Amino acid sequence: MEKKRIDDYEPGPAPPPAPLDRFGFVKQDLNNSPDGLTKGRSAYECEREERRVRKWRKMIGVGGSDWKHYVKRKPYIVKRRIRKGIPDCLRGLIWQLISGSRELLLMNPGVYEQLVIYETSASEPDIIRDISRTFPSHVFFQQKHGPGQRSLYNVLKAYSVFDRDVGYVQGMGFLAGLLLLYMSEEDAFWLLVALLKGAVHAPMEGLYLVGLPLVQQYLFQFDQLVREHLPKLGEHFTQEMINPSMYASQWFITVFSYSFPFHLALRIWDVFLHEGVKIVFKVGLALLKYCHDDLIKLPFEKLIHALRNFPEDAMDPDTLLPMAYSIKVLSPPPLNDALMLKSDISSCFKP
Repeated sequence: MEKKRIDDYEPGPAPPPAPLDRFGFVKQDLNNSPDGLTKGRSAYECEREERRVRKWRKMIGVGGSDWKHYVKRKPYIVKRRIRKGIPDCLRGLIWQLISGSRELLLMNPGVYEQLVIYETSASEPDIIRDISRTFPSHVFFQQKHGPGQRSLYNVLKAYSVFDRDVGYVQGMGFLAGLLLLYMSEEDAFWLLVALLKGAVHAPMEGLYLVGLPLVQQYLFQFDQLVREHLPKLGEHFTQEMINPSMYASQWFITVFSYSFPFHLALRIWDVFLHEGVKIVFKVGLALLKYCHDDLIKLPFEKLIHALRNFPEDAMDPDTLLPMAYSIKVLSPPPLNDALMLKSDISSCFKP
């Protein structure tokens, strides 16, 4: 029997209309909105946002033409503004500029189309299986075999052909899905390439290679950082036999895009694309620090639950991120293969 691809299916029925937040996710609780999405924005807030957008437009120039020049002249202003949050209407363009993906796109015309249309991938059944699990509450991805799911399939399939050593691994869909909410398929593909191949920062492909070697390394290093910055909590984790593979694997594999509130994930991604993976360590440490006094009192089972379900107040970007920025992570401790933690990625994602 000939193998079917997602392009061979007709789109399913569109999901019934539902109240959406400003990012396109179905509102889970209409009476409680921790990031204020259900409330109207005041005239002052709208005016302040417009001023921010004007500043950013002046900084990047038309289509990003002034970006490199501005970054060279005023890198500290760029860093400060990115840490405050990129205006949502400019996020897609800025992400492409700071990741180096725009250059990759311009240097490789027609490559994405070739990968999508003319190549086949052994990963296609796995990609199709996972498509509906990626941001299932977002309106763009809800329709079975609809435009969002097709775009996500195309990007993941193209990457699995582009880099057959990596292929496709569960978790990559959340990276691609996040990017597709802010840019076209081709732009999202090249940003994925920029991240995994290391156009600006250290390559991420080790997160998805066989054995997940970079996940193992990051978890080992994070464990050492917890013991360095939060020694009492580190000791409590030892007593309760808790290690980062039990709660932090998906932090690194999806850069907080899997289970964190979307408004917080976006702010983390702004900084991640500009400063690299160090922000993942910092945010993780900040979360543990914020909840420190509660966590050190909990036994194993309650501790695991708490580490996978942080309270709403800990997820406020205006509280959490300044705390993360203040944590000094100059260089992760060296990797010791003999002490490397074992990670079970299958437990990180709900079926």
